[in-house]
Amino acid sequence: MANPGVVMQSYFKDEWLEDGVKLWCRLAIPLLWKDPFSIKFPKNYHFIEIYLHNLNDNDKTKLNEYGIIKDLFPSNILFNYPSFIQHLDICKVSNCIENWFADIETATIKAQYPKYSIQRMNLTLNFTKLVHKLLHLTFIENEVKLHSLEITMFDYFDDVCELILQNPNFIYSIKNLTLDFEEVTDNIIKLLEFFCSNCNSISSLYFLFPSYSDNHLTEKCLSQIIDSQESLKKILLGFNVLPLHRLLLSLKNSNCSNTLNTIIFYYFDFRNLVDLTEVFNQLNVLESIHIAYCYSLDSKFIQQINNINKPFKLKSLFLDEISHIEPLELLIQRSGGYLENFGSISRSQLLVQLFESVRKYCNKVKFLHLVAGLKTLDVELSSIILQNLGQVLPCKLEYLSLHLSISTSDLEMFFKNSQNIFIKILLIRSKKKEESESIFSYLEEYIAKKKKVKYLAISETYNSRTEDLFYLKDKVKEFELHDIQVLNYNNDFLINIYDFLKDNE
Repeated sequence: MANPGVVMQSYFKDEWLEDGVKLWCRLAIPLLWKDPFSIKFPKNYHFIEIYLHNLNDNDKTKLNEYGIIKDLFPSNILFNYPSFIQHLDICKVSNCIENWFADIETATIKAQYPKYSIQRMNLTLNFTKLVHKLLHLTFIENEVKLHSLEITMFDYFDDVCELILQNPNFIYSIKNLTLDFEEVTDNIIKLLEFFCSNCNSISSLYFLFPSYSDNHLTEKCLSQIIDSQESLKKILLGFNVLPLHRLLLSLKNSNCSNTLNTIIFYYFDFRNLVDLTEVFNQLNVLESIHIAYCYSLDSKFIQQINNINKPFKLKSLFLDEISHIEPLELLIQRSGGYLENFGSISRSQLLVQLFESVRKYCNKVKFLHLVAGLKTLDVELSSIILQNLGQVLPCKLEYLSLHLSISTSDLEMFFKNSQNIFIKILLIRSKKKEESESIFSYLEEYIAKKKKVKYLAISETYNSRTEDLFYLKDKVKEFELHDIQVLNYNNDFLINIYDFLKDNE
């Protein structure tokens, strides 16, 4: 007969484990399900089936018209998963729906899952539109209060817009709002006015203006949205066509003069703007300014910056073409003590001269992204950069990305000149001049043995054929012996500057 004490101990132990698992689930599930549409490389898209679990028979019949049979949906689920959604990117939702349908279609063709019956194999716009609407209705019926919303113009924007306009509680508590439109329509204006009237707790606002459109009406609506906010902390403005006098003035005249701490200009044209000094003088708690691939960074712009009576805390500077270096040198001299992130996609040799100013005035740089191109005309500039870069780098970098036409002799010089520098993440994309010439042979001597890199991603191109170090397993093992992790160049650490600025403040 079993010892009663042992039985009781085992019982309580099992009870404790069960309670622990339940507690872990209650804590973890909401985190895992707050934004499944943004998972970068999902194994599958079955979460859509789970979201649609409670569809009524009428809606399931509509899906059946596209070959989605009722048996596809789970009969029971453990949690009310739709209620956990916090972040919604409309474009990513559409992509997931299309990929979900494609997965089911593939499974049917391969007969891996007999219960999946696709009677019509062609993914149609109407199908995506229907599922999109059903998902939004599911979230709304579960009284979801979104935290973040990203809206991009797409084929069935009007349907989603209508649902949002009819259900203000869905976005009432929104904190992060991204608006990216290709054109101005009546529904877009209605939506902007709706945000102005129903959302006053936005803390981060990202707005990309429609290209080649008259911005006056959208500027007016966006200014009203800014004016209506109680605690706007971060704003991104991009792709303006006309000067945004009214919008910029709204920054100093609204509550955000005492709340805004981050401002990002992305592909922003400063031409004919005369209010910068006045605006920045009124932003009392501004901690970081980011300028990425902007236009008209000329003497008029610099003069306004120099007239600001407080520090110009430029944290990021990413440049497109460099035509006049003097204003940029003055900008770096004015605010170099705050600069942490620098990059350029310029093909001008002035880049080397400008980087000398960065080295001289900026002692906090930790993120460096340099692209000189991979065309024949870029070889000389790539060579100049590599020959001079190593000796002007700071002693420690978080991220260095080089996209150059690299010769092995120039690369060897760069490695020798930078051998005392620690780089946490190093990315190199190179175009080979000769098929037999490879930079891989230099990596073990100058990177692996020195242990000056933590994460490494290398991609070489020759005659349109690309080779990634990540797939050379023998070489990868060599780096692993030196505690260096080799990553896929395209999938792991290749950073999109827009996402980097948007997500890292």
